[in-house]
Amino acid sequence: MADLDLFPITARWPAKHPDRIQLYSLPTPNGVKASIMLEELGIPYEVHLVDIMKNESKLPEFESLNPNGKIPAMIDPNGPGGEAIGLFESGAILLYLAEKTGKFLPKDPAKKWETIQWVFFQMAGIGPMFGQVGFFHKFAGREWEDKRPLQRYVDESKRLLGVLDKQLAGQDWIVGDEYTIADIATLGWVNNLVTFYGARELVEFDQFGNVIAWLERGTSRPGVERGLKIPARS
Repeated sequence: MADLDLFPITARWPAKHPDRIQLYSLPTPNGVKASIMLEELGIPYEVHLVDIMKNESKLPEFESLNPNGKIPAMIDPNGPGGEAIGLFESGAILLYLAEKTGKFLPKDPAKKWETIQWVFFQMAGIGPMFGQVGFFHKFAGREWEDKRPLQRYVDESKRLLGVLDKQLAGQDWIVGDEYTIADIATLGWVNNLVTFYGARELVEFDQFGNVIAWLERGTSRPGVERGLKIPARS
């Protein structure tokens, strides 16, 4: 069994089950990518709440695993060659778990890379743009008198939703009929935009019928329902 004591993060968040994957997270749109994936896979894991409102992701113990100081991060005690491996960046975690288990990433090479490109579409576009909408609409930025930054990010978010809506035309999931890590990467962000951020009317969400249907399909999956709430906020 891997010695998790070699990872300084375990001094702050001790592992009760060191033989299981250790997830350090919070139910944010990025954090739930990992928890949804693990719930969908049905493999044992142990979750540790990292309270970003208390700057716990900036603690030295956490930054020993993720020097960028962002959740989620993960340790797999049974990594490549049976050695423990630590990972950060939600997209990398999804790709790692998909390859480790052979699930939610198509085996056909062309479909595999199509899936990966849509994961990057979420990472490079949907996540950053929707996050800026949240900042300027719900958080500190809403007090700014100059509304041009908000409008810029609203317009770009609407454009991205249009791209996603077009991709979903005539199919259930982002890459056709197969539910993949592209869906897992994106569901939490779209759900957060229209729920927690309260931006449904702002981005004219109801015009994107294919996205609405896809979101309803995705959030009705038991693994997604559970993953969106993991770890439970204290």
